[in-house]
Amino acid sequence: MARHEFRLPDLGDDAGNEAIVSFWYTEVGEGVEKDQGVLEMRTDKATFDVPAPISGTLAEIRVHDDDKVKVGDILGIIETAS
Repeated sequence: MARHEFRLPDLGDDAGNEAIVSFWYTEVGEGVEKDQGVLEMRTDKATFDVPAPISGTLAEIRVHDDDKVKVGDILGIIETAS
């Protein structure tokens, strides 16, 4: 199995470079599809979903509810068959 890190993407010019984890929609061991929202995050200006960058199984969660995360930080690990 291949393991793929997924990170907090660029939030755009108005949102800054940090966000807070609201909650995860997906639990470790559950399958995810590419572009499926896997967690909700918030800034002082917006609430948004972070999509899975690839289809696979959520293998690890690296950040938890109410954690402050910077753009580029690893949010979790998705495993794929190849």
